[in-house]
Amino acid sequence: MLSLSRFRPRLLDALQDYNRERLWRDMGAGLTVGIVALPLAMAFAMASGFSPQAGIWTAIIGGALVAGLGGSAVQIAGPAGAFIVVVYGIVERHGMANLLISTVMAGLLLCLMGLFKLGALVRFVPVSIVIGFTNGIAVLIALSQLKDFLGLSIERMPAEFFAQWAALASHWHTLNPSALALALSCLVGLFLWPRLFGTKERSGLAQDLLRKNPSLEALQLHQASRVAARLPGPIVALISLSLISHWLALPVETIGSRFGGIPQSLPTWQLPAFSWQSVQHLLVPTLTLALLGAIESLLCARVADQIAGLPRHDANQELMAQGVANMVTPFIGGLPVTGTIARTVTNVRAGASSPVAGLVHSVSLVLIVLLAAPLAAHVPLAVLAGVLMSVALNMGDWPAFAGLRTQSRHHAALMLGTFVLTVVFDLTVALEVALVLACILFVQRMGSLFRVELKPQAGPVLDCALHGALFFGAVAKLDPLLSRVEAASEATVLHLDMTQLHALDLSGLEALEQVRRALEQRRGRIELSGLHGEPLAVMTQAGWLQNGSLASPPLGPS
Repeated sequence: MLSLSRFRPRLLDALQDYNRERLWRDMGAGLTVGIVALPLAMAFAMASGFSPQAGIWTAIIGGALVAGLGGSAVQIAGPAGAFIVVVYGIVERHGMANLLISTVMAGLLLCLMGLFKLGALVRFVPVSIVIGFTNGIAVLIALSQLKDFLGLSIERMPAEFFAQWAALASHWHTLNPSALALALSCLVGLFLWPRLFGTKERSGLAQDLLRKNPSLEALQLHQASRVAARLPGPIVALISLSLISHWLALPVETIGSRFGGIPQSLPTWQLPAFSWQSVQHLLVPTLTLALLGAIESLLCARVADQIAGLPRHDANQELMAQGVANMVTPFIGGLPVTGTIARTVTNVRAGASSPVAGLVHSVSLVLIVLLAAPLAAHVPLAVLAGVLMSVALNMGDWPAFAGLRTQSRHHAALMLGTFVLTVVFDLTVALEVALVLACILFVQRMGSLFRVELKPQAGPVLDCALHGALFFGAVAKLDPLLSRVEAASEATVLHLDMTQLHALDLSGLEALEQVRRALEQRRGRIELSGLHGEPLAVMTQAGWLQNGSLASPPLGPS
């Protein structure tokens, strides 16, 4: 009988021994991560071709659903940088309505993956593919932000890699120095902020100064450094640079000038136009969204497990929650939802202990939208481009390229191949080719581990030992044995020592059958020893051992 995963959100377990202390910790963490999520949600949405409010409401609705229904205690979900290139490409090729349909179908697929306990399969994706994929996405995010980073007058950036470079080159003369100055200031500020006010610096420099000079100024400096360390860098950059831009009346494009601001209202429920003909063309984008969402969210949950010290996440429950979120957010005009590493790590470090923090994160974003939405109209797009450029630089595992010289050729081929395909073509092609290439390289690697040990022939007896797994990828290694049998001038008894043979498939059995037929034609036979485990089961099921020509071969222990 098929075993299905039970639907039990982690929130139910977390509330069993919940207390006031944990509530205060979760409220503080949720408020902190809500502030961090605001600029990222807007930036991811705009980079994907959506309005900024679409990103905010995706973070609110999607984050609340994943927190309330998910299998992780601390994961924060919402729009993610990994989806920017995929979403933008689907919108360019199929339109906004078809993206929403594809997101709903991807959500349904994620629910089915969790229901049928396929959460563990995501771990089978090689780490080399994940690194190449992530680094390729980081490059594409950075490239897509050059338009606003430089303030170029490009009406709409194309989705293809070479077309983007062509558009940037043809509009280079429209560079806006004010936009470039704001973007560079944002990028530099985001790099320096945690280093100026990090925990080590605060406990080192500020406390040192306080001990040497216990004055009011030193105390104030120490307190100011503690407050600054708790402020998220993106929010500091967003507020300070927006004020500077507004005060100096810099000629830069803002959220208000492009989108007319952010409405102070709840999103409206809308049904995307649905047709079976469009669904048939959305199979590959749907699979890409589902697989990328599963990989991203479960990798994020694993990172959270390692740093939070809480019970491990339930991968299948997490997939079902991600699926529900992705089936709901398109009906409010939202983006695909997945777990986000930056916001989840922020949540953990801020002291979160349960999914209540994720729910508070959504509530805090609602309050920001309803109370402070008009202020967002003054945010320069160059500042958001600087935030996204920082995200792209931080999400890439760049040292992995430098370490390729010490890795195997298979690892290097997978990583570089996935990276180049992601950047030059698109993520769908990269994912398809990379997984096929991973399977081919795996088969080649497993085939190389199989070994046939032929011993010198003593009279009519030929001794041979098989080591490893005899499957379709290794059958060619039996050719020397077949050639030896065919070249024999007298009846030969082939003794096969199968003690070290751990796996056998039907292709391997067929190769052994060819050897057996060649022996029969020369009035010889096969004797087996050490047969056990899976090879014994495969031969028994195929009726191979009952063949009279084997002359009752001796079998090893089962």
